[in-house]
Amino acid sequence: MSLRDLVTRVDAICKKYDKYDVEKHKEADNIVGVDAFASLYGVVEAELDSVLQKAEAAAIEKNRASAVAMNAEIRRTKARLLEELPKLQRLAFKKVKGLSEEEVHARKELVSTIKERIEEIPDGTSNGAKPTEGWIAATSYTGIKIDSTSGNNPFVALQTKLSIWKDQNK
Repeated sequence: MSLRDLVTRVDAICKKYDKYDVEKHKEADNIVGVDAFASLYGVVEAELDSVLQKAEAAAIEKNRASAVAMNAEIRRTKARLLEELPKLQRLAFKKVKGLSEEEVHARKELVSTIKERIEEIPDGTSNGAKPTEGWIAATSYTGIKIDSTSGNNPFVALQTKLSIWKDQNK
């Protein structure tokens, strides 16, 4: 095992267990501050960056099963981030001591831009029409009625009425 492999493995292990480093979290809390908006925004921003990295990895993934699993995880994370937005929005509107009107307005803009960034993350779904949308218009016609009194089979009555309707609309 070369020194390069050893350093790479140690870095990967340190990165994996980095979330348990108490001193590092204390430093991060001091940077973000005691403001609830700033701390929540920092968390959302960090998760957003990690989701963007996962989306890039899913886009270049060759294994389709892995790509589908990654995209499902991306969709779950996007949903969780979108659930955090109302809380972030409430905190943006909340008056904080020492906060100017310009900073409150800037916070509102930050919330709207982060919402746009979350929605722009590619998650493997197509943006085309959903397959159920075509059926809604077809079933909304009220001129066809099933007559259950004619015979034992109501589908025969439906077929008869449908053929009459087709003849009328030719």
